[in-house]
Amino acid sequence: MSNKVENALKRTTDTKDLIIGEGTVARTAEMFLKLFPGKKAIIVADLNTWEVAGKAVAASLESANVPHDEPFIFTDPELYAEWKYVEQLKAHMDATDACAIAVGSGVINDLTKYVSHLVGRKYMCVGTAASMDGYTAYGASITKDGNKQTFNCPAPYGFVMDPVIAAAAPKELAASGYADLIAKIPAGADWMFADVTGNEKIDRFSWDLVQDGLRESLAAPAAVHAGDVEMTERLSEGLLMSGFAMQALQSSRPASGTEHQFSHCWDMENLCFEGKHVSHGFKVGIGTLASTASIEFLLEKDIASLDVDKCVAAWKSWDEQEREVREIFEGKPGHLARALKETREKYVEKGELRRQLEALKAAWPTLKEQIRNQIIPFEQVRENLRLVGAPYEPEHIGVTRERFRKTFTYIPYMRSRFANIDIVYRCGYMDELVDRLFGKGGVWEVK
Repeated sequence: MSNKVENALKRTTDTKDLIIGEGTVARTAEMFLKLFPGKKAIIVADLNTWEVAGKAVAASLESANVPHDEPFIFTDPELYAEWKYVEQLKAHMDATDACAIAVGSGVINDLTKYVSHLVGRKYMCVGTAASMDGYTAYGASITKDGNKQTFNCPAPYGFVMDPVIAAAAPKELAASGYADLIAKIPAGADWMFADVTGNEKIDRFSWDLVQDGLRESLAAPAAVHAGDVEMTERLSEGLLMSGFAMQALQSSRPASGTEHQFSHCWDMENLCFEGKHVSHGFKVGIGTLASTASIEFLLEKDIASLDVDKCVAAWKSWDEQEREVREIFEGKPGHLARALKETREKYVEKGELRRQLEALKAAWPTLKEQIRNQIIPFEQVRENLRLVGAPYEPEHIGVTRERFRKTFTYIPYMRSRFANIDIVYRCGYMDELVDRLFGKGGVWEVK
């Protein structure tokens, strides 16, 4: 792992140091002094993360005589990455020149990441759960004006994680992280589709950071659920490497495909279940099942014999496409604005469509086997999600099968990134796919 981290840090634009291992929280001051010489620190935490790691971070700073402000501790039990908390933290950071040490997981890290960017300072993070890949990724996911948005901002300058602390975190956090990591399997297949069709070439360095060792990180979902320290550390490493890959490429392409488009759609719909916002990982986990099912559907198709002329003839002009998008998202102004922008960026004229489909058709005999080797079968993905304690049916996150089916029809329009759902759409298979999944005998049959 150490060589992989060293190689990753050579390509990362923001993160320059990482320590992961038992007892590493005690080395926080050591990292701070190395990365922020002569600077003052301030711990940012919530009530829970202050107890599990914040106090130890404070003790480390004290013992090393690092100057530091009183910690900023969010006390709201309903804390999530929402704009009002950005404003609270920024008001506090405006009154000091200290550099932040975020102590927590996704919410604390994203809030601290973005506010540090707003005040023009670097920050570091002490992770407390293996809950997502965003620790070491650029950008912060913040809800503003009712919409979940990604705001550009640098990743942490340094990162520390103790897998003992992460393994003891609430089980749903590691389950969410596991679901986020298993998404990299179909996301990789999506990148292969994009590469073959000339939409986005695979960057081998970023690919290897995510995919090498990925299956080993996913190998023991039941052990992760049981709080096994070694397997939690492996899960954490997989997530951190995904973040580094995104940072190195300055894009989420290495770690995000069709499955994340489901999550983004539900973010815009403010998906809640049992009175709580559904975690990113849990939404992505259901999206991973959807993406895997879509890929398996494509593997059954004889794309090597695809009637490209028929596909091109059926392809809509942009004016026709725009009318269709407006009809689909009528009454959803937020969705409509995004869909029009993203669909326009991805739209191709008939000549380019023909080139893409001919390239896919020619590559299919080889690509089909490569994709088959890349993915984890649908039933195994579902079982792994069950074993780790993550949702494995859409109803588990409050999405009815009818709503799930409708979301499928939105997905091709929700993001400009080329993914397997675009292969389905361009080949004219969408109605058949939806019927296969939600019709009689389908995996999510709508009664």
